[in-house]
Amino acid sequence: MERMDAPDDAQVVALARNGDGEAFRTIVERHSRALFHLAYRITGNETEAEDVVQETFVRAWKALDRFEARAQVGSWLHRIAANAALDLVRARRRHGDRPAGVTEDGADPMDAIPSELPSPERVAAGSEVGRRLRAAMAQLTPNERAAFVLRHFEDQPIEEIGRTLGLQANAAKQTIFRAVRKLRRALEPVSTPARW
Repeated sequence: MERMDAPDDAQVVALARNGDGEAFRTIVERHSRALFHLAYRITGNETEAEDVVQETFVRAWKALDRFEARAQVGSWLHRIAANAALDLVRARRRHGDRPAGVTEDGADPMDAIPSELPSPERVAAGSEVGRRLRAAMAQLTPNERAAFVLRHFEDQPIEEIGRTLGLQANAAKQTIFRAVRKLRRALEPVSTPARW
């Protein structure tokens, strides 16, 4: 059956606001995968990314009545997911926990997720650059990691990143700049000049 008459996100949110559970399920189905990728890139852990996605939809359900119809549902959900992932990473660092699922050989569970196009992580996953990139990403502060991911993997504008992280645009730019500088330094011995 074709989905030519499938409602857009704004229509689905309006239905969900009126208590339609199936409408909210549609939102979950449409956005779960993208949110998982975002959460994984920030947390570096598959299990934690799944937890972040679940927390994102719990927060979204509770805040549905405050969602502004003029906003994009995907952007709103990305903002919630980025903040949930940051909360988790900050809590982990406060408690001195290591992310679960990190392997000694640097294997990346993200490689098991099918994708139509190879992501930058997949291209580098089997190489020394991939191992160093994962190690360098783990050394970034939570804000640096989130800002870098939102800018260079999610292609979000600086202003949106600032709103997501609760920063002014200039502070968001500086955070991204610091992340890029740290990653370049970490990758310098094994890479050609990066174009970040």
